[in-house]
This record gives sequence, structure tokens and C-alpha cells, in this order.
Amino acid sequence: MLDALTIAIGAAALALAAWCGFAAYRDQRTMDWHFIGMAVVTLLVVVQLVVGIVQLARGEKPAQGTTIFVAYLLGAFACVPAAGFMSLTERTRWGSLTVSAGGVVLAVLEVRLFDIWGG
Repeated sequence: MLDALTIAIGAAALALAAWCGFAAYRDQRTMDWHFIGMAVVTLLVVVQLVVGIVQLARGEKPAQGTTIFVAYLLGAFACVPAAGFMSLTERTRWGSLTVSAGGVVLAVLEVRLFDIWGG
């Protein structure tokens, strides 16, 4: 996998988590610009998903198994959009906190993906 991309996604996910966590601290709901941030992070994860699938198609193997690698890739892909959808149903500060938690979960998933690939 591309280590720089994994680090960039982890950093962007933590920045999104801090941004939405600050909004929750200020008792703000998830705003449009938060969704733009979620879209940027999701776009990075889509690039990672494509890179991971291409590397698997070329015959490269993750150190801890293909099945678990694909499962973590798909989980990382679904993490932020799921948190964003949940924040749409909860239009209070708890929606912002949900997106913040989703960002932290994505950062942890990125660390685990790095380990699974053999980093």
C-alpha cells in the first residue's frame, strides 16, 4: 500500500474528528462545511480502496491475509459516510460528535490497515 496515502488519510480523519469535536463542544450541529470535509476524507479513502484493489489484482499479497485486508478496506470506506448519515438524522451537537467519533475510528482503521499490509 501507499504509506503516504495511509498517513494522509489518518491525519485528515483526525483533523475532521477534531473539527467536528470542537463543533460539538460549541453545541453546534453538523454544518455544510463539515460535510465538505467528510467528502474530502471519503475521496481519499476511495483512492485508497482503488489502490488496494489494484495491488491485489497485480498479485501483491498483504502480510496478514487478503480477506481481512479487504474487510478493513471496505470498513474504512464505509466509516465516514455512515457517520455522516447518522449525523443527518441527529441534527444536534450529538451529530457532530458522531462524525468526530467516525473520524477517530477511521484513523484507527488506517493504522490497522498499515499493519495488515505489512508495515
